[in-house]
Amino acid sequence: MFRAQDKNTPHGQPLLRSAVLLRFAFGQKPRTAGTAVCVRGSRYPLCDAYLAFNRSISLPSTSNPSPTRYNSSGMRLEEFDYQLPEELTAQRPLEERDRSRLMLLERAPGRMEDRTFLELPDLLRPGDLVVFNNTKVFPARLLGRRRGSRAQKISPANPAARGYLTAEIELLLTREEGGGIWQGLVHPGRKVPVGERLVFGEGELEAEVIGRGAYGERRVKLWARSGPVEEAIERLGHVPLPPYIRRPDEASDSQTYQTIYAKAPGAVAAPTAGLHFTERMLRRLVQRGVETTEITLHAGLGTFQPVRQARIENHVMEAERMEVNESAASAISRALDDGRRVIAVGTTVVRTLEHVASQHGGRIEPARAETRLFIYPGFEFRVVGGLLTNFHLPKSTLLMLVSAFAGREFILRAYRHAIERRYRFYSYGDCMLIL
Repeated sequence: MFRAQDKNTPHGQPLLRSAVLLRFAFGQKPRTAGTAVCVRGSRYPLCDAYLAFNRSISLPSTSNPSPTRYNSSGMRLEEFDYQLPEELTAQRPLEERDRSRLMLLERAPGRMEDRTFLELPDLLRPGDLVVFNNTKVFPARLLGRRRGSRAQKISPANPAARGYLTAEIELLLTREEGGGIWQGLVHPGRKVPVGERLVFGEGELEAEVIGRGAYGERRVKLWARSGPVEEAIERLGHVPLPPYIRRPDEASDSQTYQTIYAKAPGAVAAPTAGLHFTERMLRRLVQRGVETTEITLHAGLGTFQPVRQARIENHVMEAERMEVNESAASAISRALDDGRRVIAVGTTVVRTLEHVASQHGGRIEPARAETRLFIYPGFEFRVVGGLLTNFHLPKSTLLMLVSAFAGREFILRAYRHAIERRYRFYSYGDCMLIL
């Protein structure tokens, strides 16, 4: 359920709008020049509404939405900051996804080594259980226009008349509620009130705005002219690449921004630690005697929501859907009972397993729920004994999670080492194995 950008779509402005929509969700400041954003040499106005982007429209959750506090001694947001040279942000994947570099971090001795991902089987023990997140990214970016059902009339003498009802509108779908109802972000949001209709693909797909939140947040009702809505999204949607990838989505991204074991559609961001795996790597793990299993957590904007509180323990995570089926729960429970290590492939796996354990006295039981679990230093891990993860953005909840697992000073030292050794950062970048 993943598709490349339409060849007939202009590249500059959609890329800008996706960056405006997502940049704040990833906690990044926009690249600005005066009052405009510069993308591929073009200049477009930046919608001020997105400067204050905070939280997606919330759904009822099984978790407590209040901040969860651990013994973090009141850690401050700036303690998780670092400076990354822009050229180290990977803009494209490697030709062979399993040829990335891997930094090995051993927590007990506080040792780090420069290795390669192809060495992963040799760094694991026979009997280790590797847990993957099988969520599948869907083409969440829809580019269209307003139908004008709630638009105010405009004088022909107005300079804006030329673009009246023809200006492009982007709808970034973030979460399906069911019954054709979705949560999303709209840009420009100020022009899209409740009751307005958006048209995509010459009427193949339409969206009616049925609810409005702050900063571009909307609830929409989708319907297709013919066939299921999901098929229309598949045809018309664009790959939701992160904003630090400063280029339009391409045909190859439909494969490379997806794990090879993705099965359950629902994510708007890939579980990037899994992008390194190939079929040959999975075979080598089996040959090594490493066991594998899968869980599901649909990564949404909540995963990348910026922390806006000066003290990190005051941050509240957005709810995200997760599932641990009976087979996975049994495999993980057996490993824990046997004293074998559970190796999480990505932070989404960590949050899923530790959430379930927190609900069942440290045990892993089958579960299908939502989690708001925010892991930061002071958290007590009950399940995960090792973590394969990519490098994360400064001041992000993901960086706080790995700092909780390995220690903040050790992680920041490892990041400084990675910068010195010219590792590639973020979604299409290199990885680290923390044991």
